[in-house]
Amino acid sequence: QVQVVESGGGSVPPGGSLTLSCVASGTLAEMYVFGWYRQTPGTKQRSLVATITNSDITNYHGSAKGRFTISRDNTKNAVNLQMNMLRPEDAAVYYCNLATARGVLWGQGTKVTVST
Repeated sequence: QVQVVESGGGSVPPGGSLTLSCVASGTLAEMYVFGWYRQTPGTKQRSLVATITNSDITNYHGSAKGRFTISRDNTKNAVNLQMNMLRPEDAAVYYCNLATARGVLWGQGTKVTVST
């Protein structure tokens, strides 16, 4: 059974950078979409940050455009989210999402803090 686990969260000052990683265990389906979502403190909804498909089609949402880069590491069944020029409003718990024809999996989340 496939599982996804995130890592790489931490605390950085405004303008700093972080790289989040999501590793999927098990065998992936031929067609899938990895997504990064985030949930800010005090909110119930997770908002979409970026997605990448098995054919490397990427999509960015909102303020992630121009600052974040999503990429795949096929050797590790992993997806990375490189986040640059971080702002205080980027602080959130970031979740990895794997969508296949069989369903959707979520990771446990990794926390990102942006403060001086």
